[in-house]
Amino acid sequence: MPRSLIAAQTAVQRLLDDAVADGSESAVQVAAYLAGELIVDAWAAPAGWPVDGRTLFPFFSTGKGIAATAVHRLVERGVLSWDEPIARHWPEFAAEGKGGITLRHALNHTAGLPMMPEAPDAVSLGDWDGMCAFLAASRPLHPPGAQRHYHAITYSWLLGETARRADGRDFGRIIAEEVCRPLGIDTLFFGLPAAARGRCVDVEPAATAPAPAVPAEPPPPPDPVAQRAIPPWVWPLEDWVNRADVRQACIPASNGMGNADAVARHYAALVGKGAAGVRLLGDAIVAAATHWDAVAEAAVAGAGRWGLGYGLQGPDEAPGAVFGHGGYGGSTGFVDTRNGLAIAVVKSRMGGPLTGHLLAAVQGAVGSR
Repeated sequence: MPRSLIAAQTAVQRLLDDAVADGSESAVQVAAYLAGELIVDAWAAPAGWPVDGRTLFPFFSTGKGIAATAVHRLVERGVLSWDEPIARHWPEFAAEGKGGITLRHALNHTAGLPMMPEAPDAVSLGDWDGMCAFLAASRPLHPPGAQRHYHAITYSWLLGETARRADGRDFGRIIAEEVCRPLGIDTLFFGLPAAARGRCVDVEPAATAPAPAVPAEPPPPPDPVAQRAIPPWVWPLEDWVNRADVRQACIPASNGMGNADAVARHYAALVGKGAAGVRLLGDAIVAAATHWDAVAEAAVAGAGRWGLGYGLQGPDEAPGAVFGHGGYGGSTGFVDTRNGLAIAVVKSRMGGPLTGHLLAAVQGAVGSR
């Protein structure tokens, strides 16, 4: 292995070991692929923790990119189309003026349906049919494509039920068969099976930060739409995702369970020669799903630079050159198409600066920054 790649593994492992030793982190995993080959496979945890490279971690919204890839596999085969109305496959979804909402709107967070039930007893998040009925009966906040509000949790059913109606398989099975099976992944779940529950760590709250020497500026006023997208009864998210019923449910926008290698391998399989020679999507559909139309986006009210289910992280001149999706607390997965570098981080403790340091270490070692 070239010296630079050995340096990447060494630098990452040192960062992990130091963060665990000083107590700022607990269990963490990192994986990276370069041109389809695994170059970083590192983890660390406090002494006595049964953690290794195959341990499973909850990773919240990092799963959105994986769910999008499963949908794009169906689009590539003609089972779905980004620009056909969702109601073509899910007729009851057309209620309350939603007949014009397309899969594209759901993927880029402009469907106008980020809001969750207002009370926990309205419908269980593990009740797939109940959540789909709630969304089908909901009135959108705005015409499709007019504004962008992050569909933090409802993305699960907007994508998943559309795919299920068109394809016939449950969405968890679609992801397993369209993403995991071709890549030989057995460490990624949206709906954790009983046999795997003992392999999944619990999420922990962020470490308490010291009080600032200078009083912080007052926080901005709360965003009422964001509060409806992740309602108070879901908080704290750390407790929510540790619940057995949530882990058993398929909520692919918010409750992925897997290891860093699975997330990174998935992204490696979207570019170049794929991961170990396996490509999940062709170049044309990846280019279309990561295309940024600055003129069209100027007409959309709302922040963010989005492709179809992926956040675009590349430079201004080529925003789709780096794409992927991060999650609450610091997990992330993405690929830099310019050099075929795919990286993923999953961690048990929420927050902190470690993820950024880890990404910089890998990118610096392979010269991709």
